[in-house]
Amino acid sequence: MVISSIWIISLVAIAGIIIRPFNIPEFVWAVAGALLLLILQLITPADALTGIGKGTDVYLFLTGMMLLAETARDQGLFDWLAALATNRADGSASRLFGLIYLVGVVVTTFLSNDATAVVLTPAVAAAVKAATVKQPLPYLFICAFIANAASFVLPISNPANLVIYGTHMPSLLHWLAQYGLPSLVSIAVTYAVLRFTQRANLQESVARAIPVPALSTGGKLALTGIVLTALVLLGASALDAELGLPTAVAGVLTSIVVLVQTKTNPWIVVRQVSWSVLPLVGGLFVLVEGLNKTGLVTYLTTLLQAGTAHSVTQTAWLSGGGLALACNLMNNLPAGLIVGSVVQAGAVPDMIKSFLLIGIDLGPNLSVTGSLATILWLVALRREGIQVSAWAFLKLGIPVMLIALLASLAVVWVQYQF
Repeated sequence: MVISSIWIISLVAIAGIIIRPFNIPEFVWAVAGALLLLILQLITPADALTGIGKGTDVYLFLTGMMLLAETARDQGLFDWLAALATNRADGSASRLFGLIYLVGVVVTTFLSNDATAVVLTPAVAAAVKAATVKQPLPYLFICAFIANAASFVLPISNPANLVIYGTHMPSLLHWLAQYGLPSLVSIAVTYAVLRFTQRANLQESVARAIPVPALSTGGKLALTGIVLTALVLLGASALDAELGLPTAVAGVLTSIVVLVQTKTNPWIVVRQVSWSVLPLVGGLFVLVEGLNKTGLVTYLTTLLQAGTAHSVTQTAWLSGGGLALACNLMNNLPAGLIVGSVVQAGAVPDMIKSFLLIGIDLGPNLSVTGSLATILWLVALRREGIQVSAWAFLKLGIPVMLIALLASLAVVWVQYQF
């Protein structure tokens, strides 16, 4: 009875996050599910605190990134970048599409997929507005899909990467040798499919010769803060350190320097941050802690070990593909925590680890709840007055995710044959 109740509450909460009935925010469902587990004594307060505590690095990371984004927005950095990108496109919608995609690859690679959703989305929204684009969604979809498609170029490209490997993270050179080619395939295939599906909306011409606003001192400082944050994350990754605290420190310090230099009221920036994302993440972690009480990790560990003993190749394909789909049912961050516990509970062949990592990074491109990055993207869009339904995203996500996933996994499989 206890096990079934935990599963029912968790699934209803996740369904609420996906469907958002009556436009109730995502975090309300996650928090309500967590509280219900506590009220019904399905988990103890200690269990809930343990779950919340597991998300500490994520809270710090998001806080730093959101402060960076809001400070940059307030200082006009995104408007300046938008004008530059629009002029570089020279009136071509296809060229603008390609430029935005390329920037998305760079931001995801060096700042993480969550940063792409938080930092790049408002910049792209400003760019398409400056370019007087009639159909802005094709360009904004880039921010959502590349955030996951390029999220295994480097270990820091996605916090879920760190969860899978735990304290056994490969060296940077080994990582690049293992995931470099699959990442390139993922990025290229995602671009090709996305470009093909959006071709009808990329026939229009876009504005050219947009006046480029002067970048203020605050904007320059914000840009410097973002670049330094990327360098700090690379350094932290090289030292196998957690990314949350360095990101939070970088974001807070950048905001303080900019606000003091420009004499801006801090409340202007603070009130614009989407703080509701933090309880959403906390609620998800508590729900996962509840699922752990059902014996899920033990069951999956046994299942994986039995499959590996039978056939490593078959288990790799089934686990990678299955996890890619599962991420869309519970979000890839908590799914990563569960899978990370499974991987670290026993000896798992490297090929299976690679399949699992790509599944957890690329699989979320199927639906709006697949990754935290996509949820952050939705929040950013709503601030711009743009709504994207779960069904609209799913219709596009099916070809974009499935083709890129199969191609990337195939490359990994071929690599392990030699």
